[in-house]
Amino acid sequence: MRASCGGGCAVLRRFFSTAAAGILAAALCGCSSTTSSSSITVAGSTTCLPIAEIAAEGFKAETGTDVLVSGLGSSAGIEAVSAGTADIASSSRDLNADERDLGLTPIVIAHDGIAVIVNEDNPVDNLSIEQLRDIYAGKITNWKEVGGEDLTIQVINRDEASGTREAFRTIVMDGAPFDRRSAVLSGTGQVRDVVSRSRGAIGYISLGFVKSDYAVSAVKALSVNHIEPSEKTVSSGGYPISRDLYFFVKGSPSAEAQGYIDYVTSSKMEKQIRDAGFIPTTNDEKGGE
Repeated sequence: MRASCGGGCAVLRRFFSTAAAGILAAALCGCSSTTSSSSITVAGSTTCLPIAEIAAEGFKAETGTDVLVSGLGSSAGIEAVSAGTADIASSSRDLNADERDLGLTPIVIAHDGIAVIVNEDNPVDNLSIEQLRDIYAGKITNWKEVGGEDLTIQVINRDEASGTREAFRTIVMDGAPFDRRSAVLSGTGQVRDVVSRSRGAIGYISLGFVKSDYAVSAVKALSVNHIEPSEKTVSSGGYPISRDLYFFVKGSPSAEAQGYIDYVTSSKMEKQIRDAGFIPTTNDEKGGE
């Protein structure tokens, strides 16, 4: 005859069942290497936005970590990482004099040329650095002064938060002030769009945005000092308006943020960076191409 344990056995069964479920759940969590509830924030340059977003997708698929990316301008990104509201700042310029004491560490993620763009119907194909400087300083105001048609030059500039503007100012303007009559736009896409629609317009954007699969109209990139902007001329240092693209971090980044930085600068992103029109840092190890 089997002895009955009554309610005591029911309690024990419930105890062991609950314990087993807990052990199983813990084991499953421990075995998973692709699921994570963590996230990191990248803020800054619109120029760097394609790189940051493409890498965010790949990094999420590989690690499960969400990467929240925004493009508010290089200065805004640097301010955010300095204030601790972003993990990583993306920037299309180096730190300026006021930012060098913020304790930020730079990581070069790609190289870029800044293309000077005009409307496709503009017959001018080349400008010297001096001519470009005089156009943006307001000294040259008509295309006929640089070999073009008798048409007023519509100068398109970027806002002061733009890293592209800062790089252009440093490389091209050489201390000369920008013409205050210039139209000032906040984004790369806006500059490209206005130039594509205005026959007399001139602007400057990252080389990677000259040809866009998403734009309905086209622009023309000018040679500068008779050197065409391309990956080859930027890599060799021949094209005169070129720069590095950066990530900045404050202090020691979290393991997730460091993993994302490593992902962006690895060979996994080489093709995507090149497809976006930039030159990957892995190219440096190969001595250029």
